[in-house]
Amino acid sequence: MMTITALTIAGSDPSGGAGIQADLKTFSALGAYGMSVITALTAQSTQGVDAVLAIPTEFIEAEFNTLYQDIHIDSVKIGMLMNKEIVTTVYQLLKNHPIPSIVLDTVMIAKGGHALLKPDAITAIREQLLPLATIITPNLPEAAALLDCDEAKNEDEMLKQGQDLLKLGCKAVLMKGGHLDSQESPDYLITSDQTIRMTSQRIQTKNTHGTGCTLSAAIAALLPKNSLAHAVKQAKEYLHGAIRHADDLNIGKGIGPTHHFYCWW
Repeated sequence: MMTITALTIAGSDPSGGAGIQADLKTFSALGAYGMSVITALTAQSTQGVDAVLAIPTEFIEAEFNTLYQDIHIDSVKIGMLMNKEIVTTVYQLLKNHPIPSIVLDTVMIAKGGHALLKPDAITAIREQLLPLATIITPNLPEAAALLDCDEAKNEDEMLKQGQDLLKLGCKAVLMKGGHLDSQESPDYLITSDQTIRMTSQRIQTKNTHGTGCTLSAAIAALLPKNSLAHAVKQAKEYLHGAIRHADDLNIGKGIGPTHHFYCWW
C-alpha cells in the first residue's frame, strides 16, 4: 500500500486548532503521514493571539533539509510564513527541492484579527511562491491583499479576482467565499481550462478556528491520489463535517476549533 507523505510548513498553534497542529490532525484523519517544518511560534488560545516569535531562517532550512534527505515528500502545505525573509527561504527550498504538489494557504490574519504576515511579505508571496504553487486557497481579504485591490463583495467580483490571481502564475486558485454575506458559502476552483463552483450550506457555530488551515491541509493530503477537482471536493466535504461537529468538542472560552476526528470519536 502506498503511504502518502505530507509536509506542513507553517506556524505552531499551541491550542491545537490551527497551524501545524491542525494540519497534522487533518493529514492523519485523511490517511496521510504528516510531517512539519515550523516557521513561527505563537502564544494563542481560542481567545486570540498574544505573542508571535519567528523561527530563524537558518533553522527553517535545517528542519526542511533534514526531512528531505531522509523521507520522500508527496505534497506540501504552506501556511503562516510571517515575514519576507521566511517567504524567501521557503521559496528557495521548494525551488531547489521539487515536491509534486504544493498547496499555498495565504495566511495573513488570525480569526481574532491579529496580523500573522508582515506587509512586505505579501509582495514576496505574490512574486515568489505563487508561481510555484499547484493551488492557492485565499479567502476574500487575502485575495484582495495579494491583488492590492478592494475586497470582493459578490460572486462576480470574487470570480474575477480568482482569474486575476491565476494570471500571477499558480496552476489553480480556490477562491473561498466564506466572507460573503449570503446563505451559502460559495467557493470557486479556477484553472486555465475550467471554473467549478462549489458551495456548502452555512453552519451556525462560533467554533471555526483553523478552518483555512484544515481545508488546505486536506487538499494536500488528498492531491497525491486524486485529481485536483476531486481532491478539493473531498477536502470541502471533510471540512464541512468537521465544522458541523465542532460544537461537540466544547474547547475553550472563545472561537473553538473544528472537530478533525468527528468520524472516529
